[in-house]
Amino acid sequence: MSRKIRVLKASGTPYEIGFVHGRSYHTQIRQYTEERIQLVCDGLWSGGPLPRSEVLALAEACLPAHEAYAPDLFQELQGLAAATQLSLAELIIVGGFTDFVDVVYSVMQQKKARLPVDDCTAFIVPDGAAEGAGFFGQTWDMHDTATQYVILLDVQPDDAPRSLVFTTTGCVGQIGMNGHGICIGINNLLGADGQIGVTWPFVVRKVLQQDNLDDALAYITEAKLAGAHNYLLFDGNGRGYNIEAMSSHHAITPLAEKPLIHTNHCLRPQTQQFAQARPPEAQVSSEARLDRAEELLGERPLTIHHLIALTRNSEAICVRAQPPFHVESCGAAIMQPKTGTFWAVWGLPSENEYEQFTIN
Repeated sequence: MSRKIRVLKASGTPYEIGFVHGRSYHTQIRQYTEERIQLVCDGLWSGGPLPRSEVLALAEACLPAHEAYAPDLFQELQGLAAATQLSLAELIIVGGFTDFVDVVYSVMQQKKARLPVDDCTAFIVPDGAAEGAGFFGQTWDMHDTATQYVILLDVQPDDAPRSLVFTTTGCVGQIGMNGHGICIGINNLLGADGQIGVTWPFVVRKVLQQDNLDDALAYITEAKLAGAHNYLLFDGNGRGYNIEAMSSHHAITPLAEKPLIHTNHCLRPQTQQFAQARPPEAQVSSEARLDRAEELLGERPLTIHHLIALTRNSEAICVRAQPPFHVESCGAAIMQPKTGTFWAVWGLPSENEYEQFTIN
């Protein structure tokens, strides 16, 4: 039986939104936080084991950058902390885990090979390939224990646009679309240049506070980024960008006539030099998903049915957990900004049904 994605509606001041989020999922957030802190301490994802006290000290060091970048979102984090009795540093880790492990890796004295916690496949379909109303979509792939924490956050701040945000409990945002038709999504990259800085969920939500794509782009390219992510932007006017954003450098590809597609390896020489080499099997997976998505997006015109089928593709894209990585497709989201339509699925897209939402 297909499970419906949990929807949390939160409105008011940033602090109130965070408090409602934390109160609604208090137990799950605490559980997820402990799990992710332990993953960092164990070192498989971060390049080597590290004592809990040092892990939390690194997260604590990132707090000023978050507050300076987005003071209102920092207040939301404070609301989350108050409701869950977790520290702000712990919440940085549970939300920004895949950036935070880049930070940890950068300070390790004896770096070891680390596992990539990713398999996301993301795409932007231009208006011209989709009967005049293009799409952004992606799977969200993570260690399989993360699936249970997936939610859809319907956030209506007092002083910012309403947004629909695909995320996990305790994380302010991962993938979303706002009332101005601005969409953002991500792929994780394995950065070798992590630094004390802003983790990607703050970047996602900061973008969703904007009313135009130029400002949205600037909040990615001008941020002091803690770790490496690929960001995809698309709006209701048909404009879009792919941004490979390492901590030290970024490369921007504008949307043209063909779909923009990205998986989990850097495609641009400017950013490849700042990436850590991926394990061979992880690189093969990323390349196979890219090739399969390109093939599936070759049809015209592309409709929501084609894109749902793409996320369900069992040949390469809809990933089932298996050793040694234990990564699976924990869910997926597809957005059409021109119409304000948002489709989301919780868990493996191949086994669960998408639900449709709208934003005005």
